[in-house]
Amino acid sequence: MNETGPIFGAMLREFDRAARILKLDPGIWRILTYPKRQIVVSCPVLMDNGEIEVFRGYRVQYNITLGPAKGGIRYHPDVSLDEVTALAAWMTWKCAVAHVPFGGGKGGIVCDPTRMSARELEALTRRYVAEIVDAIGPEKDVPAPDVNTNDQVMAWVMDTYSMHVGHTETAVVTGKPIEMGGSLGRREATGRGVMIVTREAAKHLGLDIKGAKVAVQGFGNVGSVSAELLAGIGAKIVAVTDWKGGVINPAGLDIPKLLAHAAKNKTVDGFPDADPLENDGLWGLDVDVLIPAALENQITMENAPQIKARILTEGANGPTTPDAHNHLHERGVFVIPDILANSGGVTTSYFEWVQDRHGYFWELDEVNMRLEKKMVEAFEDVLETSIKYKVDLRTAAYIVAINRVGMVTKMRGMYA
Repeated sequence: MNETGPIFGAMLREFDRAARILKLDPGIWRILTYPKRQIVVSCPVLMDNGEIEVFRGYRVQYNITLGPAKGGIRYHPDVSLDEVTALAAWMTWKCAVAHVPFGGGKGGIVCDPTRMSARELEALTRRYVAEIVDAIGPEKDVPAPDVNTNDQVMAWVMDTYSMHVGHTETAVVTGKPIEMGGSLGRREATGRGVMIVTREAAKHLGLDIKGAKVAVQGFGNVGSVSAELLAGIGAKIVAVTDWKGGVINPAGLDIPKLLAHAAKNKTVDGFPDADPLENDGLWGLDVDVLIPAALENQITMENAPQIKARILTEGANGPTTPDAHNHLHERGVFVIPDILANSGGVTTSYFEWVQDRHGYFWELDEVNMRLEKKMVEAFEDVLETSIKYKVDLRTAAYIVAINRVGMVTKMRGMYA
């Protein structure tokens, strides 16, 4: 058995339940519960005050059976090897559910980017990439943005890698600026995927998405795009909360105006065309759809009993604790798990990687059309598996993912 921390242990509990139902071969089971490679590096940086700081960095390649590792790089004071390993495992299952030819990877640096200058962040990024340069590449491991990193950081990653290999290599990262080989539609892709699976779930349940009442927790990239696109197909966004506060309008919020307000004020709080809403007040609202799109562990046994929504679409990673998920499932709430619901981002990252490798870029309509097809197929695969095994969608998503990775692992055989 792996010696694990609490976050990786939580992933293993989800894995084990699906593996038992699937009657997974014990040998394959063991292979799939160990990370392939864990890299720990020290990154010395000359700070603006003239002192040298040494930062701890990680890159974990959990599984590369289906293709190169894929996963973001996060900058945060609480980054740990346990967290990065669990996130790399979740990326493995997310890529398999989305049916894209990637394995799972993740990276992180223990730092507080809010206390660092742009020059210090660039120096840290370049040193980190130099330390892991032999382990990444278009056919090995393809990083992307994550918590506190963005397209500028990915530009530094690409440039540093390119300097080391002696030629420009755009396909080493995704989430880059458009001018450097980024894909149209990538920024909106996760929120677009949330909209697509929510729409498909409504169809399955016989709920008319037009006029359906939706509440969204978090109004960052995922939450705001999800709200905008759901409003675009006729849903009524009645409540939104973020880090500072929330707003509610039972008649429906004007999303374009709310987006403009949030862009100007960095929060939805104080939006004039709505009433204020406390963050905790979101859970008990009488809505059809609830979208947690903020941080992990937001829905617990303390607030899950309040939830009245028919559909809960996990825009964030790990927003629902295992106990809360079981409670919601037993009450008949249709929970669309994160590894399915927010896989639009990695799917369009795959499109970006393909475009970079071919040197030919698609129009936005083509990107969105391809994403629509992949997300609908993934939702149908998970739904059919849920019905076949009489399990919730989270377990079904794991069954789909484990079956795909396990089958190819077995077909490839053991290298001795």
